[in-house]
Amino acid sequence: MSILLQNQFMVEEQSGFLRPLFEFDIRDPDGGQVVMECREVTVKGMTRLLRMTSYKRSTPFDVHVCLPGGEPVMRLVRGVPVVASRVRVYDDGGAYIGGFHQRAWSVSGKFDVVDAHDEPVCKLVGRSRGKAFCFLTPDGVELARVTKQWAGLAKALFSSSDHYLVEIEDIVPPDATLRCLILASAICVGLILKIELP
Repeated sequence: MSILLQNQFMVEEQSGFLRPLFEFDIRDPDGGQVVMECREVTVKGMTRLLRMTSYKRSTPFDVHVCLPGGEPVMRLVRGVPVVASRVRVYDDGGAYIGGFHQRAWSVSGKFDVVDAHDEPVCKLVGRSRGKAFCFLTPDGVELARVTKQWAGLAKALFSSSDHYLVEIEDIVPPDATLRCLILASAICVGLILKIELP
């Protein structure tokens, strides 16, 4: 999909008073226009109640990523995490293309990004005391990075919404499924971990 050819994306969490649904807008950092929308269709029962508590980021989710006109891009699904998170990523046709697995007992937020055969293709590692993450190949080459951004004074005072800048290196081929997995992982950083600025 052509939108995934971009190298930079701004992921903005949408916040609201007692909002139980996970919702994000993905913007072009240069022009500011929304290029993709991430939405949960519904949240039921106990999950809805837990979203109002400090256990919000430990709840299951089913997030649909679409273009502003509604055309699907991908889908991110996580069940109930027992020890660590395992997120499955599906393409616009519903085919499983990979995902990422949180390493159990990792304080800094380490994840393995896996392909459709659940084989590791890179790892997502926390840096700078958990305020930034980078995607590294097994031999240490950086493929992309995710950094927490200042959302502005008004949003900082009156909401808990998060903003992340995703930067993908040119060495990631334009048609690689890895681009989709990197963006999916960056979205899920906000769903799973609470990243604090100093």
